[in-house]
Amino acid sequence: MSTSFESKKVIIAGGSTGIGLATAALLAKEKANVIVTGRSAAKLEDAAKANPGIQTAAMDSNNRKELDAFFSTQGGVDHLVIALSGAKGAGNFADLSLEDLREGFEGKFWPQLNTLQAALPYINKGGSITLITAISAISQAPGVSGLAAINGALELMIPSIAKEIQPLRINAVSPGVVNTGWWDFLPAAAKADTFEAYAAQTPVGRVGEPDDIADTILFLMRNGNITGTVIRCDGGLAL
Repeated sequence: MSTSFESKKVIIAGGSTGIGLATAALLAKEKANVIVTGRSAAKLEDAAKANPGIQTAAMDSNNRKELDAFFSTQGGVDHLVIALSGAKGAGNFADLSLEDLREGFEGKFWPQLNTLQAALPYINKGGSITLITAISAISQAPGVSGLAAINGALELMIPSIAKEIQPLRINAVSPGVVNTGWWDFLPAAAKADTFEAYAAQTPVGRVGEPDDIADTILFLMRNGNITGTVIRCDGGLAL
């Protein structure tokens, strides 16, 4: 499992921040040809400045025409990582705004599938696809039924897609609570308290960091004998 990423073309959709950017940074250190996409030109510019080894492309992954045009200019792609995510869909079901849940699907479920479909014709034989889901798909915790619907739907599709696109490989990494900007909807003090509470109930005794998830993504990219699989990288939170 010593596969080199040197000169391999890797596209990371949603790679301007968080898990996607951590993955891009690791791959750039391994001399991969990394292109990250995102909607915010400003965030992409900051990402490129902090990581001179990556390239960027601004686009809306809900816009299929933009995606088709982008991938048609890329030639062969060796690995695709889809780290696109939204921030809506959480809350106890009785009070959950179904409009917010719809926006949650628009922010993650549909952009991930749009990107996957647009990219498929351009992924090289022996290539891989890795989706980023979330532990909410299986955690059965209060307040995550909407997030479970979004992430669970993606995870349920993966084994079937794996059989359809063979010998291309597709897998997913399912993070638990990770210290990323996804949590910035909380004030700083509340965010710290929330992380402390999650750390106390997680067997490893801490919340995750983006590099934890990035390491798992690279493992799946390297290992040519894994497909149709979801790997939980949640510190044991779902146990």
